[in-house]
This record gives sequence, C-alpha cells and structure tokens, in this order.
Amino acid sequence: MQRDILPGVIFSPGHLALELASGLQAEGAEVTLYTPGPVDTPVRNVTADLRGFEAELEVRGDGYVDLLKKHPLVFVSLARQVQAELVARAFADANSDELDVVHVYANEEDIALPFARFSRVPVVFTHHDPFDLLVKYRRGYARYKDLNWISLSLAQRRGMPADTNWVGNIYHGLDGTAWQPAERASGEYFAYMGRIVESKGVHLAIAAVREYNRRWAALGRRPIPLKIAGKHYAEASKDTYWLRRIEPELGEDIEYLGHYVKTETKSQFLANARAVLVPSTFAEPFGMVLIEALACGSPVVGLDSGAIPEVIRDNETGFVVQKVMHGQKLDEDQTTSGLVDALEKIDGINRQVCRRDFESRFTLDRMVQNHKMLYERLAVRSAV
Repeated sequence: MQRDILPGVIFSPGHLALELASGLQAEGAEVTLYTPGPVDTPVRNVTADLRGFEAELEVRGDGYVDLLKKHPLVFVSLARQVQAELVARAFADANSDELDVVHVYANEEDIALPFARFSRVPVVFTHHDPFDLLVKYRRGYARYKDLNWISLSLAQRRGMPADTNWVGNIYHGLDGTAWQPAERASGEYFAYMGRIVESKGVHLAIAAVREYNRRWAALGRRPIPLKIAGKHYAEASKDTYWLRRIEPELGEDIEYLGHYVKTETKSQFLANARAVLVPSTFAEPFGMVLIEALACGSPVVGLDSGAIPEVIRDNETGFVVQKVMHGQKLDEDQTTSGLVDALEKIDGINRQVCRRDFESRFTLDRMVQNHKMLYERLAVRSAV
C-alpha cells in the first residue's frame, strides 16, 4: 500500500520500483506506475479505486494499520482485490497500445500470472522472495516458467525449474550519493541492520560478537559491542523470536537501537561499523543491506546463504562463512565459530575496495540502464 497507509513497514520492492520508474523517465522513457494509492513520484501514476477499502474502514472505525493488526485476513482480501483491479487496468492499457512492455514488480504477481498471456505486449516478472519460500510460490510458479522472468541473482534461480525462461539477471542498485562512506570510520562497533526474525540469524551475530570479545579479553582488549538496528515483530504477531532469543541478550555489549527509517541515519550507522554482519540462514534472493554496507565502505561478514556469496567477494569485500549442517539442522556453535574467525580477520579488508565494488556493480544507474536495455530488447522482439 502507499507509504502513508502503512508507516514504518519494510518494503524494499516499493522503494526500488519508485527509483526504477524515476530513473527510467530521466533516461527518456515514458513510464506509467500502477500503485494502490498515490506515491511521491515524477512519473505518471495510475492509482486504484480505494472506495471499497475505505468504506470497510469507516464501518469498522479502523485505520489501515488497525485493520491489518486486528483482522489480517480481511485486510489481505481487500488488498488483493485492489491489486487485481490494478493488474486488469495495466493489461487493458497495454492492449489499447498505451504500453510497450508491462513489468510486474511486486510479490503479488501471482494475481497477474494467469492473465499475462492475454497481453498483446511483452509482460515481464520480478519476484522479490526465494521462489520456494511459500507454498503458493512452490506450487504455482513453475507452471508459468515459460513467461518472461528477471532474477535478482543467479542464486535466486535455483528455486525455479532449470528450463525457466530467464530473460535477464539484474541486481538491485542504490543511489551512491545517498549512501556514502564515513570520512574516518570509527570502527567502534559491529553492526546488524534488517528485520529481526529467526531466518536472518540475529542470534548468531550476537553469539559471534560475544565469542569474539571473549577471545580477546585475555589480551586486555576492550570489547567491541554489536549494535542492532531493525524492526522486530513481538507486538504484532505470534513470532516470539525477539522475546526468546534477542531481548534477553541485550546489555552493554549488545545494544538495540530501534528501527531506522531515514537513509541518512542508516548510512551513518553502516559507514562507521567495523563490519556488518549478515548471518542469514535462509536462501537470500539478494540482500539489500549487503550493497548498502558496500556503498558505505563497510566490509560484510555473511553466511553462504542464497545470493550472499554472489554479492560479497570473499576475502575482498568481506568474508563468506560456510554454514555447518547436520542433515537439515544448522550447527549453530560451529557456524558461529566460523563467523568469529572472519571477524578476527576483518581489519584486513580494504574499505575503499568495498566502495569501488559497489560503484562497479550495484549503482542505481546501472540497475536502471539494465532494465531499459531489457525492455527495449523485449519490445523489439515483440514487434518482429
């Protein structure tokens, strides 16, 4: 939904869509952005009819956030109706020769999949989760493998059949002027930034920093704290991860800073970290915090999950640590030991190399140009 409906919600695809649309228009492309509600964008913005949604809110006396918390199924049902109407509008415009390419750039693309073949112009899909994350993805998406798909990473492709019609692999990008290295990084703390859920491995970051400090305590070295910035969900769902595994660990060496929203605050936080820990245990399809850290010149220590080894150059922009598994179960102690070994070597990573790698692979301009070239190729192929 639009930003002012659900404030504080982490939704990277929405921000990326806005930046992509604006960047394409700056390159001379004519762009139409279809969104549930109005958004802050210089491009033509087609919005949905929210009167049904708003009428339900009025009857219940709720706001959008209240309805989502108290009656999530009602909220999702209404939201999907809105999304379906947007998809129908986009395909109708395409079939009226108003569009050359339709790009479905959200995680609700399952609504658009069955109807994509009725479009007279090419339709391309970007999915922002692992393709095997939810049952509806695993059971449905493979049936549409012949459609046009863009992957966020080569690792993300493992969740789809080998003969899926991949038309491109385009990494996310950032505005390098907004994410900047510190003139003199303090390096006084390790950092974790992102959602505080079990699959992100925040408890592994805590254990690793604690063990790192224990190893150095005998040499008289002062402890380096872990500072955590992100959103936890203890108050809004049945997820007790924060209450069980994170909150009890907070203290002088493990500090929770809250949920950072402003880019400037997040950039300063990452830029001054000795290293950024990304101990995700699930198959990351990309990982925005990885390139945010690189843009800020900060090395990354992550696990070999999904796209992390694809984004982080091992021994150059950080360290990729192997997960130790016993069957399907993660050996947390041995995996943590590997993270600690990497932290002990982190001062050998050149922060300028991290920034240069960002500039060569992960800028917003590069993301925009790669999409523009792909659209042009699809449009030409369709016209032949």
